[in-house]
Amino acid sequence: MSRLATGLHRLRRSASSPWEVLWSALASCGLVLFSQLAVAMVPRLFPSLSLLAMLPIAGLVFLAAIVLGRLWRRFIGVAASAPLFVLFNILLLWGVYVFVIRRDTSPLLDMLINAECALLLWGLYRILSGDPGIVACDSSYLEEAGCKDFVEAIYPSELPMLSRVRQCNWCKANVRGYDHHCPAFGTCIGQKNHRLFMALLTGFVVAESTYTMCSTKYITRCINSGTLRSENPVSLNIVISTMLFSILQVVWQIVFLMWHIYCICFNIKTDEWINWKKYPEFQMREQPQSDFEVKFVNPYDKGMLCNIREFLKPK
Repeated sequence: MSRLATGLHRLRRSASSPWEVLWSALASCGLVLFSQLAVAMVPRLFPSLSLLAMLPIAGLVFLAAIVLGRLWRRFIGVAASAPLFVLFNILLLWGVYVFVIRRDTSPLLDMLINAECALLLWGLYRILSGDPGIVACDSSYLEEAGCKDFVEAIYPSELPMLSRVRQCNWCKANVRGYDHHCPAFGTCIGQKNHRLFMALLTGFVVAESTYTMCSTKYITRCINSGTLRSENPVSLNIVISTMLFSILQVVWQIVFLMWHIYCICFNIKTDEWINWKKYPEFQMREQPQSDFEVKFVNPYDKGMLCNIREFLKPK
């Protein structure tokens, strides 16, 4: 059954025509270049500011560039792809490192950052092509649960086979251990790919932190050696802009990573935390006949160590 679910999921994701995929790739690549060039204007327009002072300005410029890019895509009727946007950003950072920053990096650090970028590309491919844990609709489930459709069978579910199966509001897939739908990776995060998602999220934090360290060393070397004015201004601005972009990414990714670590330690999913009133097992009533006094209770919390063990080795 899992193979069937995986096949259906892949067919649904590959429904676009080759031309639509091509235009989407071009739109995503153009959006990456436009947003990065917009951020590159920050050090050029505000050369006297420190890198720390440039950071909030770069964040606002990046958000404005993304909004303008989306409006332009809607105007021309081309849809960009979030996973391709992530892919092209990885390739851009890697390219700037290889062609500009690399000469000021030690061999060990050079090997480390190249390995990190390669692993990110491999992990991105794995999570895009993998099955998050989709549960296919089976008429026997409906008969046993006495429900009209599969969605109705999920929420009051007391069947072990439907334990913690939730429906994604984004793609309408029924996913076991559903945590959330990740637009950046273009897939649901469920029982089968949650560990890979955590590894990828950690990998992005580590790789972007390493890139920030390498770019900082490059800029510091230019300042200390007095070659700042002799450097190609375009290359220098791109290095600064990609460094600012990496710092912005690391800031929100660390917060996101801490949230998911918290959820793992207490054995609760993001969707369950947000929509706990929709799932009866998380509701505890102060008085059996009262419809108003409802408190949150987590029936899946078995203690931190057991919760972590269950995440690493799900049943």
